[in-house]
Amino acid sequence: MSSERSALFPGTFDPFTNGHLDLTRRAARLFDRVVVAVAESPAKGALFSMPERVEMIRAATRGLKRVEVVEFSDLVVECARRIEAQVIIRGLRAVSDFEFEFQMALMNRKLSPAVEVAFLMPSLQYTYLNSTLVKEVARLGGSVTGLVPGVVEERLREKLGLPKRTRATGKAAGADGNAEPAVDAESGDGRAAPARPARVARNAAAARTARGRRGPARRTARPAKARRRMPA
Repeated sequence: MSSERSALFPGTFDPFTNGHLDLTRRAARLFDRVVVAVAESPAKGALFSMPERVEMIRAATRGLKRVEVVEFSDLVVECARRIEAQVIIRGLRAVSDFEFEFQMALMNRKLSPAVEVAFLMPSLQYTYLNSTLVKEVARLGGSVTGLVPGVVEERLREKLGLPKRTRATGKAAGADGNAEPAVDAESGDGRAAPARPARVARNAAAARTARGRRGPARRTARPAKARRRMPA
């Protein structure tokens, strides 16, 4: 048996949220090895397939050391035995999570007394976050930026047929695929910069040509006023 301390972080992860990523980071600071285990869970009717979820989680956790991603379709404790994990990681967001997690922890202890369960709390900004809520917001056209990793957000948009998110720099593509008008440099509010009419330039050129044909304008000399002679 390996001497390193390994932790199993199981879940459906449909999709993997920033709350899940936060818990993975916290577990990686406590254990030598963290294995994110993706459950098949066909009863839940997952939006993403198993390979898609595994691929997204690997991309989201690529920068974390000692983190692995596997899939499983049997009991959590059996998965823990296979990867030689001593601890199962679970997240507690609120008091409402405790009753269900407490029940599951006792059942897992019954099935495998050697495996402990450790509860971790996510960061404050993720306490309300769950995968079901993220999918509902995305389906109804709401923004999920900051709720899921960037790779997950892009895959959500593709899966739900939503337009791709454009970057702040560069031109955004319109509905017809053409670039939208440039932003007015002065207003900065997204309105198209007004173009100068070409007709004004043509009229000015025509006026100069007409003056050249008539020749230079003649100046009329004003008659000099006669000076009065003062009597001697």
